[in-house]
Amino acid sequence: MNRPQYILQPVNPYFIVFSLAAAFLLNLLPYGRMIAIPDFVALVVLFWNVHQPRKVGMGVAFFLGLLMDVHNASLLGEHALAYTLLSYGAITIHRRVLWMSLGLQAFAVTPLLVGAHLVPFVIRLLAGGAFPGWGYLINGFIEGALWPIASILLLLPQRRPVDPDDTRPI
Repeated sequence: MNRPQYILQPVNPYFIVFSLAAAFLLNLLPYGRMIAIPDFVALVVLFWNVHQPRKVGMGVAFFLGLLMDVHNASLLGEHALAYTLLSYGAITIHRRVLWMSLGLQAFAVTPLLVGAHLVPFVIRLLAGGAFPGWGYLINGFIEGALWPIASILLLLPQRRPVDPDDTRPI
């Protein structure tokens, strides 16, 4: 309980849109045959659902899921369902997660991220697709490990003072 508490500035809505667009563009990059590719859109949607649930909700998650479905040429709605369930879970636990340290936050959000990968996994199997292997679910654990880095990067614009002053203690 002795860690410093930062007073954050209000988030700029343009920064939220920029971060979601940047995550979507990172998902569009051709990675080739890599086994473990994190879903940056899921990570950033989860972050904003935890930190700003009134500004980024399930509607945004659904829309981004539809965009990912179109990009991946997968069944329309599988990523939309996964991101919507991820958003619902994040909004449900957002008050508890914010009281934790970054390391504990990573452990708290990892089951949500693995569940977000499990939904398309199950939908593809039910639709008669080939079994992609259990390595497909490793991405959720990688995204959980990336949570502290994403938190630090996405909170940086809110941590700066409005008008810097050397004599002000906060």
